[in-house]
Amino acid sequence: MLDGVTALTAAGLRKFEDDTVHVSVPSANRVRRSSGITVHRPNAVGPAVDSPVPRVLPEVACLHAAAWARTDRTAALLVSMSVQQRIVDRDRLRTAWEATTYTARRTLLDQVIRDVCDGAESLGELDFGALCTAYGLPSPDRQIRRLRPSGVAYVDAGWESVGLLVEIDGVHHLDVDSVNDDALRQNDLVLGRERVLRIPLMGLRTEPARFMRQVVRAYRQAAET
Repeated sequence: MLDGVTALTAAGLRKFEDDTVHVSVPSANRVRRSSGITVHRPNAVGPAVDSPVPRVLPEVACLHAAAWARTDRTAALLVSMSVQQRIVDRDRLRTAWEATTYTARRTLLDQVIRDVCDGAESLGELDFGALCTAYGLPSPDRQIRRLRPSGVAYVDAGWESVGLLVEIDGVHHLDVDSVNDDALRQNDLVLGRERVLRIPLMGLRTEPARFMRQVVRAYRQAAET
């Protein structure tokens, strides 16, 4: 059966390309290797989607695609894209994940799937607070209130004492309406001479050091002015 990214693409996943076709076969099957095809032997292939070419269920394909991805960043991207494009149902993904006993990248995927399925901004904010402590920064203020021409806005975190704000963008920020609202809010804050950093939650998961170096630099610059 088609599996991983290939099964997701067959289900309608857009804007992601892979250079191989992923298929899964039962462990006892004999396989004739072919160029451009990657064969996997998961513990259980599972039921197939009723389609002209057999493929695994989308939630299973998503988990496999993330586990087989070349990098953590690609793994997180595939999970978020699959849910964002409605290829994979959040509840079914959560159920499939809870039934998974072994997989590569378990710690990362546990965080990413939790973020994607729960839409929990607070989780990202809590993790950001822990990273601030690890990088020698004071504990940030949370849910900072600001007045905008259109009303009151709340910024996820920051330090009122030095005038630095930080937005942690979860998966729902990828929605068209959210993107527009985010841009308008950030523009209002910048026009009000606020210092604002934006961190995608997936970036916080996959490349925390790069983003936190920027936060440390911004904090020091803000503290000096």
